[in-house]
Amino acid sequence: VVISCPVEKKAERTIDVGSLVRSVDMSGSNILAGLRNGTIVEINSSDKVTEIMRSHSDGEAWGLDIHSNGTIVSSGDDNNLYSWSIKDRKNCGVAEICDEDAKPKRGGASSLTKYAPSKCGRAVAINAGGNGHVAVGHNDGRITIRKGTDDLGSVVETIKDADEWIEAMAYSPCGNKLAVGSHDDTVYVYSTDSYKLIGKGTAHNSFLVSVDWSEDSTYLRTVCGAHELLFFTVTDDGVDQDASGASNTKGTKWHTSHAKYGWLVTGIFPAATDGTHINDVDISPCGGLITTGDDYGLVNVWRNPARKGAKPVSLRGHSEHVVRTRFTSDGEYIISIGGYDKTIMQWKKQ
Repeated sequence: VVISCPVEKKAERTIDVGSLVRSVDMSGSNILAGLRNGTIVEINSSDKVTEIMRSHSDGEAWGLDIHSNGTIVSSGDDNNLYSWSIKDRKNCGVAEICDEDAKPKRGGASSLTKYAPSKCGRAVAINAGGNGHVAVGHNDGRITIRKGTDDLGSVVETIKDADEWIEAMAYSPCGNKLAVGSHDDTVYVYSTDSYKLIGKGTAHNSFLVSVDWSEDSTYLRTVCGAHELLFFTVTDDGVDQDASGASNTKGTKWHTSHAKYGWLVTGIFPAATDGTHINDVDISPCGGLITTGDDYGLVNVWRNPARKGAKPVSLRGHSEHVVRTRFTSDGEYIISIGGYDKTIMQWKKQ
């Protein structure tokens, strides 16, 4: 930021704010500056720079997970991984996604970002029930494991098994396993002590869009782009499809509920739609509510079950497609993240 004297035609003050300045306002000697990287800063008369707001700033923002301690972790196509405080409503940590420019082995995620696929991340998972690690799924298919929500910059492991980008990931409730859903039509399962590959589920005919663990960490429920809802049994020795999983898991308690197909959510699709406009699903901890994010920029809230003919409360705020919606562990908030608007919103239960 440069403050100039119109009479002497020279700079009176020069303040380095670390990014291109897109807008400026002044009140007395205080300056408000909006930066290209999505940050708003305030500069006082002593040139002290105070950050007011930070955001993702390039391509799309998809990655979202919430720790039970109230910390959000998000990732985007701008080579940034952020942690946020729900209570304080502000950024509390930032790390680079990758320092290497690399493409996937095949395919690629559609994005307007200037960054290489390796520097874009569209899936995040927090191991709240285990070692506290944070897994980040990159758009070149790699997964990096971060030390924790308070140390996102420390990479403890890098995995490069998947051929295409990662859209869905989840740690098991016991904390001992990580399931990774890739656009190469495969779900990979790793042990979290060494991140050794336990096994792969290869029965899907399209890219993976959601992954759910059962409460006892023995079953996976997955959905793909071909509208398939499949089930897999998971042991320390491998991953096997259960072709009768829909029947065999009728009494199963699921740790998460991100599958957009199933008896409880048959009514979340408007008439004459094929389901592709619904990007994410979650069910509240008490089980009474369902939330969805869609391509129309809406966060929809339904009573559970949402059967045919059900009507939601639709929350407007995002300007683009909503790619993730998550209830907090206490059920008091829904957290949503928009793709191209790169915005994280908190919706409070009334």
